[in-house]
Amino acid sequence: MKRIWFLLLSAWLPLTALAENSAVVPTSRTAPTNWVARHEGFLAEAKQGNYELVFIGDSITDRWRKQGLEVWNKFYVPRHALNLGISGDRTQHVLWRLDHGELAGLKPKAVVLMIGTNNTGQEKDGSARNSTSEVIAGVTAVVEKVRTKVPQSKLLLLAVFPRGAVSAPQRAQIKEINSAIAKLDDGKMVKFIDIGNVFLAEDGSIPKTIMPDLLHPSQQGYQRWAEAMEPTLAAMVK
Repeated sequence: MKRIWFLLLSAWLPLTALAENSAVVPTSRTAPTNWVARHEGFLAEAKQGNYELVFIGDSITDRWRKQGLEVWNKFYVPRHALNLGISGDRTQHVLWRLDHGELAGLKPKAVVLMIGTNNTGQEKDGSARNSTSEVIAGVTAVVEKVRTKVPQSKLLLLAVFPRGAVSAPQRAQIKEINSAIAKLDDGKMVKFIDIGNVFLAEDGSIPKTIMPDLLHPSQQGYQRWAEAMEPTLAAMVK
């Protein structure tokens, strides 16, 4: 009888562990209130043309529409790029969006993905969001989902950008995350690059001219992003 209970417990534990990691469970958002509407807008936008590039991410990707617009128009409008970034999204939210059709019918040459920064750190009440291992699992799940949805497209996986002060706990967490997700580069369809250094001063700090709030790039920051990514991206879409 004890052996039977042991076997049942062993089978149950992995499922429990998986369920407890919110980063890998596809989840919609109720805030902001227009989140679902934005998702539905992406679905409509995707039907309007043949996109060679698709960007997926959170506010850092979303803000290509604002601070990065001039750079976007120069580098990516000629390539018929689609921006699927939503401010505040975490890995679980991107998983939900992908499960609900945001890549359906698309055949881009490449997908540019950066996600995970909003899974790090703390909630407003001070509680931890996700552990480093959970964030790694979340990013891995998104990569696998993209590859399933558009298997013919190459995937450019970006390291999570540095944020905060040099001594900020998230700096160390992001470094660990990037070290792990770098291994998702398979040398064929998935390419990983870390361009974080282009946002840093020599002492490792983030100049406010590059990221005014030490998280979101300024226009100059987006210019640095585009220029640093260009050689790799150009080779992937040629």
